[in-house]
Amino acid sequence: MRIRSFIIAYALVLAILLFADRRPAPISQGRYSHVIDLTGMPNEAARNSALQTRATQKSTLAAESRTRIVAPDALIPGTWTAGQIPAERLIAPLVVMDLNVPELNASAAANPQISLDDIASWETQHGAIPQGAVVAVRRMGAPGELSSDAPPISADAAQFLMEARYTTGFAFETPVEFTTDRTLARQIALHGNYVVEAAARFTTLPATGSLIIVAPAKNKSAGRTPVRVLAMVR
Repeated sequence: MRIRSFIIAYALVLAILLFADRRPAPISQGRYSHVIDLTGMPNEAARNSALQTRATQKSTLAAESRTRIVAPDALIPGTWTAGQIPAERLIAPLVVMDLNVPELNASAAANPQISLDDIASWETQHGAIPQGAVVAVRRMGAPGELSSDAPPISADAAQFLMEARYTTGFAFETPVEFTTDRTLARQIALHGNYVVEAAARFTTLPATGSLIIVAPAKNKSAGRTPVRVLAMVR
């Protein structure tokens, strides 16, 4: 009788242990510690000046928000507009690369760009860029605006990121004029990538580990439109 009771008790304990082992692990909380708004807003003086001197809807939107998304359709008509970019491409890992800007003077003709060597150096320090990431370029060094609106990344470097790391987009701190590099513009559009221009507060971001959320208006006719950009930081 005692042996039978012992066997029953042992079976119950074993069942409880097995049940406890099969319970799902609790979901970790607080994976991201805070959110940073990367949307750039002009100061009040600039906003008032823009409203006084520009009467078009485009200028009014520019006064409301500096940060815009450049969709593939703005580079090659017939590709994705801002409202047609799949939602899963608008939430992505965010990596930040530093672009060292030398002191600019009247004789400075070229604008610095992220190169293939810069990417190799970044990956040596931080590991491979996550697939599907948005790559942000953070200017380091000389303050002030660059002498032109050339993209701060070379065509070769961008092509490598899109084809070898499957990036979904790029983020820059300044407006970009892609007429200065039609090869780069074509590559970005054909790979379904987008560009966030005139974003802000890159200095508060770590090099890796963040998540970016890009929220353009659901406008299927706009290729270039104001956008809200948030970064979730660990």
